[in-house]
Amino acid sequence: MISRVISATPYGFSGQIIEVEGDMSKGLPSLQIVGMGNKAIDESRDRVRSAIKNSSLDFPKGKIIINLAPAELPKDGSHFDLPIALSILCISGALNQSDVSNAVFAGELALDGSLRPIRSAIITAEVAKNQKIKSIYVSAQNAEQAALVTGVDVFPVENLKSLFLHLKKEKIIKPIDRSSIKNISRNHKNTPTIDDIYGQEQAKRAIQIAVAGRHNILLSGPPGSGKTMLAKSLKNLLPALSEDEIVEVTKLHSLGEHTIINNPIIDRPFRSPHHTASRASIIGGGSKVQPGEISLAHRGVLFLDELLEYPRTVLESLRQPLEDHEITVSRANGKFNFPANFLLVATMNPCPCGFLGDPEKTCICSQNQILNYQKRLSGPLLDRIDLTVSVSRVPHEKLLNNKMSTKSQQETFLSEIHKAYSIQRDRYKCSYKYNNDIPSSNVDKITSISESAKTFLTNAARKLDLSTRSYFKVIKVSRTIADLEGSTSIEIPHIAESLQYRQINIG
Repeated sequence: MISRVISATPYGFSGQIIEVEGDMSKGLPSLQIVGMGNKAIDESRDRVRSAIKNSSLDFPKGKIIINLAPAELPKDGSHFDLPIALSILCISGALNQSDVSNAVFAGELALDGSLRPIRSAIITAEVAKNQKIKSIYVSAQNAEQAALVTGVDVFPVENLKSLFLHLKKEKIIKPIDRSSIKNISRNHKNTPTIDDIYGQEQAKRAIQIAVAGRHNILLSGPPGSGKTMLAKSLKNLLPALSEDEIVEVTKLHSLGEHTIINNPIIDRPFRSPHHTASRASIIGGGSKVQPGEISLAHRGVLFLDELLEYPRTVLESLRQPLEDHEITVSRANGKFNFPANFLLVATMNPCPCGFLGDPEKTCICSQNQILNYQKRLSGPLLDRIDLTVSVSRVPHEKLLNNKMSTKSQQETFLSEIHKAYSIQRDRYKCSYKYNNDIPSSNVDKITSISESAKTFLTNAARKLDLSTRSYFKVIKVSRTIADLEGSTSIEIPHIAESLQYRQINIG
């Protein structure tokens, strides 16, 4: 008799159903696994054998062949241990084929038969849902993550023996209760807020605009001016993830993290890769294609500190995801698309020594050094950044004499940003979410701009020689400024403020 047990494996940002077939014939007792499995799958033979025996179940004596279909798809990971064990129990007669039908199984077996967590349990659950399979069995540690996918019953399994008794209807395992997942509080991990920053009112305002409309921002200034603290304070202004976004973000992190993610990712990501990180780790790729930092920052923030220290190839690779909100990784075995809709927050020094334009410390760089340094940031990439702000150091006497306001600026910013979100939600319905999401072709149709503001913008664009992309970015940023102020139409002051952030003066 041939047994069939359904499992799944990640494939890019989605998953693929894998049918674990088992057959036993006469011959010397052996266990062979075919179907383009890697070393982890090959080693599962010994894990499965020990797990079955140590669960007080009989391992059949005969020549056993396990096939992972479709055979042409490369497979890796230890999550096939559980379906392989169940397939063997079916061909031995311990289980009936009907016991394992209409369900997906995934999990790594320990030698004592207990079930260990795996990567990408949420993708396994999503595959089951797409295939209209009603039940999924995973490790108890993976159950909360898998239960983010609605429409399937997620059964938390402690060990092989308890699952065997459940399938035989001798001891029932109850599906996980999703109500315990929904009300998890956010954790900001003591990141700074706007209230922690002295001075820097223009930079704070730019941060508020960036968050309200999801506009990419570049902070330029000398060391010690507070660029990094400003960038990190942005995290506390971000809205909570929606339920759909939690699923999306958790899927990506279950694929890309080096450690196994057991619980849902409920906070917006704030990724800050070091400038020595490889292109593959930031963009995505590798021999086994995985999402990079730009995809792990999806629905959150990608923070690039000291932007010009990153390799030119990495910086230029940002152009596609900044425009399309996704990244395509091409390999010999196919193309893999990963979402990459992030808010770019970058900081940089204006020159190699960092003190160009600083009133207190003299720059020691030559003109050629400054030009060569600033040339690392290409025009096309700079054109995709909506807001550029020059950040100066706050004088020491102002730090000592600073009087904290009794009213929280953080609370004011959050209130204004929330109102701007509500305005955008009502304006765009389900078409777009933020002002920065509007395609340039639809900007004129959707945004309301007064005639005087149009004339002002046209004259300014001609004088400043703005590119087409920059022209529309000015309108989008102006729309966000108008939303923050509760204005129904874009007026001249909104355009004027937006143009301040297009004055590319990184020195």
